[in-house]
Amino acid sequence: MDSQAILNQAVTSLNGIGRQAVGRLEKLDIRQLRDLIFHLPLRYEDRTRVQTINELIPGNIALICARVVSTSILNRGRRTLICQISDETGYLSLRFFHFSATQHNSLSSGTLISCFGEIKEGYSGYEMIHPEYKVIQQINDCITSDALTAIYPLTEGLRQTSIRKAVQQALALYNNNPDSLPDLLPAAVLTKFQYPSLNTALNTLHTPAPGISVYALQNSPNPALKRLAFEEFIAHQLSQLQSKLFDKHWQAPVLKCSQKQTQQFLINLSFSLTRAQQRVIKEIAADCANNSPMLRLIQGDVGSGKTVVSAYAALLALSSQYQVAIMAPTELLAEQHLRNFNLWFKEFDTKIIFLTGQLKGKKRQQALAAIADGNAGIIIGTHALFQDAVTFARLGLVIIDEQHRFGVNQRMALRDKGQHKNTKPHQLIMTATPIPRTLAMLNYADLDISIIDELPPGRIPVVTRAISSERRAEVVAKISNWVQQGKQVYWVCTLIEESEVLQCEAAEKTASMLAEILPDVRIGLVHGRLKSADKDLVMQAFKQHQLDLLVATTVIEVGVDVPNAGLMIIENPERLGLSQLHQLRGRVGRGSDNSFCLLMYQSPLSRTAGQRLNILRETSDGFIIAEKDLELRGPGEMMGTRQTGQMQFKIANLERDTELLDQVSEAVHIIQQDYPENIPLLIERWLGTTTKYAEV
Repeated sequence: MDSQAILNQAVTSLNGIGRQAVGRLEKLDIRQLRDLIFHLPLRYEDRTRVQTINELIPGNIALICARVVSTSILNRGRRTLICQISDETGYLSLRFFHFSATQHNSLSSGTLISCFGEIKEGYSGYEMIHPEYKVIQQINDCITSDALTAIYPLTEGLRQTSIRKAVQQALALYNNNPDSLPDLLPAAVLTKFQYPSLNTALNTLHTPAPGISVYALQNSPNPALKRLAFEEFIAHQLSQLQSKLFDKHWQAPVLKCSQKQTQQFLINLSFSLTRAQQRVIKEIAADCANNSPMLRLIQGDVGSGKTVVSAYAALLALSSQYQVAIMAPTELLAEQHLRNFNLWFKEFDTKIIFLTGQLKGKKRQQALAAIADGNAGIIIGTHALFQDAVTFARLGLVIIDEQHRFGVNQRMALRDKGQHKNTKPHQLIMTATPIPRTLAMLNYADLDISIIDELPPGRIPVVTRAISSERRAEVVAKISNWVQQGKQVYWVCTLIEESEVLQCEAAEKTASMLAEILPDVRIGLVHGRLKSADKDLVMQAFKQHQLDLLVATTVIEVGVDVPNAGLMIIENPERLGLSQLHQLRGRVGRGSDNSFCLLMYQSPLSRTAGQRLNILRETSDGFIIAEKDLELRGPGEMMGTRQTGQMQFKIANLERDTELLDQVSEAVHIIQQDYPENIPLLIERWLGTTTKYAEV
């Protein structure tokens, strides 16, 4: 058999892997022998060293050798067998909820036993609950292994002994045929960054050598584990760069507009563009003037004016007789864009269509017909835009807002709707969540990035204060005074136990409570379970100052601009990350007067929550906040990696391995320059495919 094919064999080629085991292994994404090789231990058990009781640490798993001092049965509450043991350095209790008379009798006073389990803090000192134990004759009988024992991730019905045996068989085949899994990281890269070979890394993790401690493998920077995470990061970045490279093989429409059209567009605006907006507009215009597809991400802080920049990109498409599709994650945000685009393009001869899942019947059919025959120039909507029924006549530009709420596949699905023969539309992506540089390198290597790092003139920084919920009465009094001055207020109810239903109920209760306390204040309510039309009515009423106070869930994050609303109360801000709090705060501070954001927290605050609130008080720079959010929450939570279509890793962990990202770009450059033949092999190894990018 060709050595390359040895690890491509099905797991059924191994001894002890029957039909039932195959089904269970498939649940762990293990189908071939190579999958077993990369199925790494979750943790390790140390049965190589006996620990004394006085050196035990709660939460650790330890092997103890000690004599039984006493054994008794407690009948209070749950019947429990308690065995107290001692090794002369201290005492430890063993607690059993399920036991037999034989077990009770075997644990008589003076009996020498070895026990293995997790150390917990009990009522009268440290204890183990249902440890593994056996009666022994001498201390040397306690140690049963000369190296750490690997503990693997399992699924229901699969035992550690089974997975361990399968891994060891696959590993033996690999070690006897090292060419079956070639090292795809060149020696130049391994030497430069001081990483072990692939073979050394895999063997170290599956079969740790005698003398290696659990701490060295699990709690310190482990070179073997880092090396594999490093390779996986490299593969992901290469995949995105290959995507970008292959996109250059496609044609795209050349989009331009005349100076007269530009002037007309700028006249329709009620404000002047900042230098940052003008710079990004030039970058977009240069991209669209080429006949290869633009793939550009616009990062801009809350209120920096990303939408008007995207509107200029739309002008380029319309002026060149092409359609523009604008996709937003929520109807509320899509409606906001609809209002803005209607205002900015009122002097232009173009039809704007609004398409969401709520549009039904005859109106939907008319909208689809206008899109298909080209009568609609600008199409604004939600996920409904990439449904099968939607056909574009001449789609030249796709604009996606709040891109992190969509998966990569959704983004591609909309772009593919504009594909015609060898032509694809340009794509512009926007985010109001500044992305730290290290994460941008990994998640958006396929995109050119523009940053709007300047706010429009006259924006007064929002005064942010943290206040305990015990001072709720003072906050309510401030609302009353604020409204008497003719100003408006947001009251934001944050997520409760990840439940939209409970969140909406909390908002309803808060609105009722405030209505009772403030009978003269006109109060509106917006939450995620309201119908789109009802939301729109409330939001419009608030914008037109028919309401004084808007109680809302976090949907207000992407609400309408209301310059007169200069006070925001965020209830339980400790439940949210920094970036989302900053997004919410961006709803105020849009007028010419001082604005305030009160973070009304529940005492006591955790150390991390306290740090978050302090950072918000100290800065309004979204990029600084994003970096701090990365430090405090970690990349996985911040980037929403659980979303469909977002990056999923087999071994790499964004929380643990962030510091590797700076090395990744340098290694990628070396591989691209000197070892391009390794690129498709790395992508196939870690992503399972050479990806659809190659279809040119």
